[in-house]
Amino acid sequence: GVVYSGMGPDTRVLINKGRKSAQAYFRMYQEHIPVSQLVRELAAVMQEYTQSGGVRPFGVSLLVAGFDSQGPHLYQVDPSGSYWAWKASAIGKNSTNAKTFLEKRYHDEMEIDDAVYTALITLKEGFDGQMDESNIEVATVGPDMKFTILSPAQVKDYLDLE
Repeated sequence: GVVYSGMGPDTRVLINKGRKSAQAYFRMYQEHIPVSQLVRELAAVMQEYTQSGGVRPFGVSLLVAGFDSQGPHLYQVDPSGSYWAWKASAIGKNSTNAKTFLEKRYHDEMEIDDAVYTALITLKEGFDGQMDESNIEVATVGPDMKFTILSPAQVKDYLDLE
């Protein structure tokens, strides 16, 4: 799964490139592309656009989450093409405060429910306006390697825990 901060159209271009890379990998090896390799390929495209004439750099930062044979992964990719692996991270407005909050709250033994709840609390800190199930989306990816988008009712249940 991918979330972004920045220009939506740039994100769509990168997502399409990532999908094509994942499909090509699957056709070649008959298995899903490792998350780290997909991120490396997206970062290479982003970096290439910083030094090519006639094109502008991508105006977007990405958080890429996935689960492969080596376990769960979360990567941040910046417009420069630099990328880092994280246990928990945030991008966009108030990301510094959100990262500080996550450093205090995150631990390796968290269950999915606790992680979703912590993510929502973190998001709420920097959210403009009223945050409810109609204006946010939450997804999880786990050991079954399935990317699952929570229903609005499930998101509401998490929000009501506060």
